[in-house]
Amino acid sequence: MTAPILIGRILGAHGIRGAVKLRSFAAEPAAIARYRPLTTADGRAIEILRVKPAADAFIADLKDVRDRNQAEALAGTDLYVAREALPAPAEGEIYLADLVGKPVHAGEKAIGTVAGIQNYGAGDLLELDSGELIPVAFVTSAGDVVSVDLPEGFLDPADESQRGQNGRP
Repeated sequence: MTAPILIGRILGAHGIRGAVKLRSFAAEPAAIARYRPLTTADGRAIEILRVKPAADAFIADLKDVRDRNQAEALAGTDLYVAREALPAPAEGEIYLADLVGKPVHAGEKAIGTVAGIQNYGAGDLLELDSGELIPVAFVTSAGDVVSVDLPEGFLDPADESQRGQNGRP
């Protein structure tokens, strides 16, 4: 069995009857309601009964969540699905989670291993075991080895005169 896939996050309560505001990370966002079982990082099962679109997320009714206090307690909860519950990727597509543990090469040069996937709001990033972050947009192929096409100087250390007080550019 492979590691579970992060598929959504409960953002907070919505209304007084226990509904939650939910962000979906599924390619088809509304599909989150079809995946079962959803679990939390600590293994609790979460079942979505109903979901409806909202401006920037979904409003969801969850099984056994009946009031605002219960919904508020779930704010920030990540929701996971078993990798095996997801459909096979279409031709030419991949699940980013499938890249974790694979070596990464820029041309012929090995630059590390994918340690995780991050997204700080501007797009998905491959996190290498060295701590470097590579935008997924730079990935050119992903088989046994992840190949990336990096702009010249992308991984070069920054000039000391351009660094801030914390040592970063």
